[in-house]
Amino acid sequence: MRNRLITLMLAAVFMLGLAAEAASQSLIVYTSMKESLIGRIRDGFIKKYPDIKMDYQSAGAGKLMAKIAAEHESGKILADVLWTSEVPDFYKMKEEGKLEKYVSQATKDPNYLNPFNDYDGHFAAARLGTLGIAYNTKSIKNPPRAWDDLFTPPYKNAFGIANPALSGTAYMSVALLEKQFGWGFFDKLAANKARIGKGSGQVVDDTASGELAASLAVDYIANDKIAKGAPLALVYPPEMLIAPSPVAIIKNATNMESAKKFVDYLLSKEAQTLIAEEGTLPARDDVSMPSKYGLPQPSEALKRSIKINYPEMMAKKESTVKKFVDTLQKK
Repeated sequence: MRNRLITLMLAAVFMLGLAAEAASQSLIVYTSMKESLIGRIRDGFIKKYPDIKMDYQSAGAGKLMAKIAAEHESGKILADVLWTSEVPDFYKMKEEGKLEKYVSQATKDPNYLNPFNDYDGHFAAARLGTLGIAYNTKSIKNPPRAWDDLFTPPYKNAFGIANPALSGTAYMSVALLEKQFGWGFFDKLAANKARIGKGSGQVVDDTASGELAASLAVDYIANDKIAKGAPLALVYPPEMLIAPSPVAIIKNATNMESAKKFVDYLLSKEAQTLIAEEGTLPARDDVSMPSKYGLPQPSEALKRSIKINYPEMMAKKESTVKKFVDTLQKK
């Protein structure tokens, strides 16, 4: 009798352990989003799904892609979800069969704004990141209103663009500007002695310090500096540069159901409101942009945005980067 009781107790403990394991789910997200944004998204997600333990790794998109490549070589990608701003990476991973197809119900909401004409569920835009002209308010008294203002004397030898060979976002902005205005745009920048900077953050820092009068700036990078008191302002010419930040589920993700819930949450109005509050454009039109950022509503921004064929842009990257560098360095 005693042995039978012990057996029953051990079985009960085992079953409780299985139940606890089933109730406790996990999720691993790789993202290039800044800590303050991904931290708030995580807090909101685990509040909605307290049984899911979410971990994330925040790093530059290049480092994350190198990590994913190494993990794939070893036999298993550890991430369940990838969320960065490098659109070409997602097309490449889709071609390589590394992404799970998942059409979130959120993408069917009329308020969701999809910038991808070829959307098929392998990845979805989780924000519509923008680039504008950040200028030093001490150096520039009349804010630029159009892209060709950058060819004028106040910006001579004092306008910076991050190197598109080092920054995917910078490459996208160069491709968009070339698509809209042709290579003559960069010839005129070169004639006004525009500079090539190392990274998207560095050109904004140089603008804040006064080394540059203005730079091509990622919205949240410039807005972070402004919030901390930097003498900067950010403006958007009529033709807007939008660099979507896709989110995708890794093929055969270990925590597939948690990953789907995360994508659903990220595209929800609640999470998209958090994105807007961080000074960058959400992918839903039922989210109001805080007036302090000077950003239009998402639908207006998308309407004003320069359209581009992403696969074609990827195929031309090497030649476009070379021509850009040669043009600005007058080779």
